[in-house]
Amino acid sequence: MKVEQIAIFLENTSGRLSEITTVLADNAINIRSLSLADTADFGILRLIVDKVDEAERVLKKGGFTVGKTHVIAVEVPDKVGGLASVLKVIEEAVLNVEYMYAFVNKSGENAVMIFRFEEVDEALKVLQEKGITTLSSTQICTL
Repeated sequence: MKVEQIAIFLENTSGRLSEITTVLADNAINIRSLSLADTADFGILRLIVDKVDEAERVLKKGGFTVGKTHVIAVEVPDKVGGLASVLKVIEEAVLNVEYMYAFVNKSGENAVMIFRFEEVDEALKVLQEKGITTLSSTQICTL
């Protein structure tokens, strides 16, 4: 299953991250997972939230540059070699991972990794064919 993620481009200045999280909090939008990458001048904040369209709307209204992309949330066995086993499937299928980040799962049985693939639909097909569990946005928001 594909998961919709929002990406916010922000200036690398003090307080910008706080502004974003405040806008989301003021609109009762829950952040389920995030990743922040930066350069000297700007950053890209990637979020999985419980109300994607509402988050996009209120952030744009607040003057932020926002985009949406699809990622895949993958359950990874929370044990030594768990991630390596998933990455081996990805390698064998010659899938290009653009980026990835972790999501904390309360159960402790599995970790969840968020993957952005160059070919999202092909990656989803391969992962499902190999029996790797993917999660929907709804499932992520209930963890």
